[in-house]
Amino acid sequence: MAIAEGARLLSGNAVRDQILEEVAADLRELAGRGIRPGLAVILAGNHPASEIYVRNKVKTCETLGISSEKITPPESVTTGQILELVDSLNGRDDIDGILVQLPLPPQVDARRVLLEVNPAKDVDGLHPVNIGNLVTQRPGLVPCTPAGIIELLKRNQVPIKGARAAVIGRSDMVGKPVAMLLLHEHATVTICHSRTRDLPAVAREADILVAAMGKPAFVTAEFVKPGATVIDVGINKLTDRAEVERLFPGNAKRLADIDTKGSTLVGDVHPDSVLAVAGALTPVPGGVGPLTIAMLMVNTVRAARLRRG
Repeated sequence: MAIAEGARLLSGNAVRDQILEEVAADLRELAGRGIRPGLAVILAGNHPASEIYVRNKVKTCETLGISSEKITPPESVTTGQILELVDSLNGRDDIDGILVQLPLPPQVDARRVLLEVNPAKDVDGLHPVNIGNLVTQRPGLVPCTPAGIIELLKRNQVPIKGARAAVIGRSDMVGKPVAMLLLHEHATVTICHSRTRDLPAVAREADILVAAMGKPAFVTAEFVKPGATVIDVGINKLTDRAEVERLFPGNAKRLADIDTKGSTLVGDVHPDSVLAVAGALTPVPGGVGPLTIAMLMVNTVRAARLRRG
């Protein structure tokens, strides 16, 4: 693989460890005042990927000393039952953060459920009140993955102020909030999507390129300005050997993963292609992913502070 001079991999694991050390210090200070933040996670139905995410979240809480509670309604749960559950958690003083793990079972109205969460306990930062606080730069809870991306850039001394940034993807969870956070850091931001004309040309103008559209290995070298920092938010599990051979011809390691594990993980960025021109790239796995859980811990502690004055 040809790697551009100065190209580097931005480790999310290293930044995560720094953030969790800071969270641990905050928790010690709160413990001295008799406060132990509490996080409740609602995991409805049977979704293997969600179960792994939630297990990692609960494990991180236990390691840090945050009180955690996992609630697992059955696959048949109704919207009304989850709304009642959220309402009960809203009223509990020992719970500072409520996280509703998505996706919910298909019969559940996810929008209604997320709206029911008390904004002061919305550690995912997705309630309209918190999105409004983000837009107007008021104190509140910021979506975890976008917040983690900003931490990754800052702690790796990637200049944001005055930079051109492009975000590919306009989801409420990542694309829109990360664009707003970059704007608050004084970047000039373009949001791109499936109807953007000549998408590679627009992306090539960016000093910072964030790929968050959920398409495996979609972003290739033609999208990347030489020396740009590329943030890969995607986590795509490929199980079709023919697709892996098409995307990664001759990549023995990925083919071995398919043959032995039945799958291989790839982001929205084609690493073999992009590392040839980028100045820096986040790996998948080990890039943005670890920061999402770290920022969830930050939000849980922040919620406890904001709620308790």
